[in-house]
Amino acid sequence: MSNPQQLRYSKEHEWLSAVEDGVATIGITEHAANALGDVVYVQLPEVGGTVTAGETCGELESTKSVSDLYSPVTGEVTAANQDVADDPSLVNSAPFEGGWLFKVRVAEEPKDLLSADEYTEFSGN
Repeated sequence: MSNPQQLRYSKEHEWLSAVEDGVATIGITEHAANALGDVVYVQLPEVGGTVTAGETCGELESTKSVSDLYSPVTGEVTAANQDVADDPSLVNSAPFEGGWLFKVRVAEEPKDLLSADEYTEFSGN
């Protein structure tokens, strides 16, 4: 598996796109999606709400388990991916494309996000 080089990664297995006009897109990594198994339900943060880096902001339920969703950044949620809410399998089939989860107007980006190479080493993939 290949982690896109242009993204940043958290140790909780979320990815973060580059911040454009103050907004970043967030999803879970292919490694996390594979570990979860077939995702059957996604609870995303509400648009207009705030998320805090490192804190729970949603939930992913799979045929294997339930996993908390953590935000890699602090900020205001500007969008939630309704396509993923309607078809949670997108998290497995396209974690870096159509399976993105939510967008955040970033107030503060943590310094401990990993590069693609660092995340690959950290996750063992």
